[in-house]
Amino acid sequence: MDPLHTEHGMPESEAAAEARRLIDAWAAKPVRHHPTSFRDETEPPPFGPTPPVKQEDHRIVPAWAAGIAVASIGVGAGITGIGCGAWLVLHGLASVTLNSVLMVTLPFAGLAMAATAIGGAISKARAAVTKNIFEGPVTHHTEIHNNSTTRGAFFARTRNEIR
Repeated sequence: MDPLHTEHGMPESEAAAEARRLIDAWAAKPVRHHPTSFRDETEPPPFGPTPPVKQEDHRIVPAWAAGIAVASIGVGAGITGIGCGAWLVLHGLASVTLNSVLMVTLPFAGLAMAATAIGGAISKARAAVTKNIFEGPVTHHTEIHNNSTTRGAFFARTRNEIR
């Protein structure tokens, strides 16, 4: 059975006429045009409050996301610069000598010394200066009443009551 040469349904002349009728019916329908823009031609009032006009927001990326992206680019560039500087310093200090060790530790020691000096200055500045000036006699009176009791012989327990 050959599907190309077997007649199904209507003869070929009728099928061609039906196809022509369907195509003509489709072509006779008007094409619907959808407006893509609108311009309001009415004049705003010459005085008084002007009516608000809606302005669409067409940003692709929110402002906070753009800010984070710019900040991350800056941080990445800064870290790359620090990494290049560290590579240069470590490349120059590849031969371990006393001078190279001192050159590596000198900035850290300087920062520690500066932090200690700043901390000491801040603590001295914040320390309260109090001068108590007493006028008149100062007496100090202490009384101690001690009651001591001991019980037992070998594992003695002493109880002191101070009032």
